[in-house]
Amino acid sequence: MENRPHPPSPVGDRSGANASGGLIETRSIDYVPARERHGKVWHQGPFWFTGNFVLTTMVTGFIGPSLGLGLGLSVLAVVLGACFGTFFMAFHANQGPRMGLPQMIQSRAQFGIRGAIVPFAAVVFVYIGFNVFNVILATQGLQTILPGGTTLWYALLIGLAIVLAVVGHDLLHAVQRWLTYLLILVFGVLTVGAIVQLDPQAAAASGSGGGFTAFLVVFSAASGYQISYAVYVSDYSRYLPKDVPAKKVIWWTYLGAAGSAVWLMSLGSLLASALPNPDAITGLRQVGNDILPGFGTFAVVVSSLALISIMAVNAYGAMLTSTSAVDAFRKVRPTVKSRIAGIVVIELIVFVVALLLPADYLANFNNFVLLMLYFLIPWTAVNLVDFYFVRRGRYAITAIFDPRGIYGLWSWQGLTAYTVGFAAMVPFFVTSFWTGPVANALGGADISFAVGLLVAGALYYALTRGLDLDAEAQAIAASERELEGADAEGPDSHKGSSPEGPR
Repeated sequence: MENRPHPPSPVGDRSGANASGGLIETRSIDYVPARERHGKVWHQGPFWFTGNFVLTTMVTGFIGPSLGLGLGLSVLAVVLGACFGTFFMAFHANQGPRMGLPQMIQSRAQFGIRGAIVPFAAVVFVYIGFNVFNVILATQGLQTILPGGTTLWYALLIGLAIVLAVVGHDLLHAVQRWLTYLLILVFGVLTVGAIVQLDPQAAAASGSGGGFTAFLVVFSAASGYQISYAVYVSDYSRYLPKDVPAKKVIWWTYLGAAGSAVWLMSLGSLLASALPNPDAITGLRQVGNDILPGFGTFAVVVSSLALISIMAVNAYGAMLTSTSAVDAFRKVRPTVKSRIAGIVVIELIVFVVALLLPADYLANFNNFVLLMLYFLIPWTAVNLVDFYFVRRGRYAITAIFDPRGIYGLWSWQGLTAYTVGFAAMVPFFVTSFWTGPVANALGGADISFAVGLLVAGALYYALTRGLDLDAEAQAIAASERELEGADAEGPDSHKGSSPEGPR
């Protein structure tokens, strides 16, 4: 065992952390005590509605028509895929109020404090990848009415995202909530206009069929897109009171995320089926300007604002995940400075990658979504099985921060289940650069997501049957005593630690 000092309390040291007078969130990967819990459970709905109502979501709807799938089957595939993927994402939301922790650091209970670096690496890849595509689309949208080169716009948009992410949790919730009303109004008009102008019946007949293989590709892409949100759901539900009903947290999250995905992906399928050279920006402008001159351009600008908001959400989540990874090897004191540093580093990487990305980002986006599905499926299976079936939501929170605690540095059960689950998926992979032998035998159909879920989830459940839950119960009791002491401290001891001040 390493000769390391006992880790700091998961509640963190707040002395001097809130130098901005309460405007900037001071919490990071540390536990959110009861006195700081706030917010309304229905806020999860608009947060995830706007978080998913971005042009990147619409691009997912382009995949079916690009593979020759007709409009009807394309819409059916994205609806089924989005609803399936959101199911897993929404159940992660319940973990936030129960544990008071960000999403990915909870993985330490399944993988070990250092073993969790395995899913962490995949998750940071997802955050960076999404923000690269988001900044490209937002730049293309704003360049329709404003001057400025690509490099300049990348820098400005990433800078705005950094500011939002630095201020933190409550500001992000407020921005997402108000954008929801605007997006529903603008895209409600635009969707009706698209249906009237583009003649969906003619578009439905325009596809060459595509076949079952194309249908599965679209289903997997839509499902993987939604599952990718699972990696930070708890980041935005962890401030809710601990006793908030689980059904309400899950339902509001599902309603918001699935509703916007089904809407925008289906609209994307319509545009891609009806337009000769489908493009998210061009399609919106054309349809909107036919409704009312300038309305299409306005819709593109509104969409770009939503992209900036989700870029901030991604940067915030990437900071929490990367901080959790660093903390596993060298203790990180959760301060405003460490939060800012983490956010800036992540977004600098996004800036560089965006500059280097080839122009044909749509083809790259399809591969990216599939890779997300491959890497995240085993993690979500292990994490959800552990929370709902093995430990049933009961964790020693302080031990998650303790290298000498019951979760250890490396947990062979979680790592084995993840590795075997991923390996079981490989023969079923279908990408533009490699197709697995089983997928070939199935005519190119990709069912790897089902294989990964079943293998990783079932294997983890089997491997954890021998866990000493009695010893863990003792650790949980000790953890709760420590956390209760922190929760009982007066509100003045952490004055302003909530991003929007006292409530």
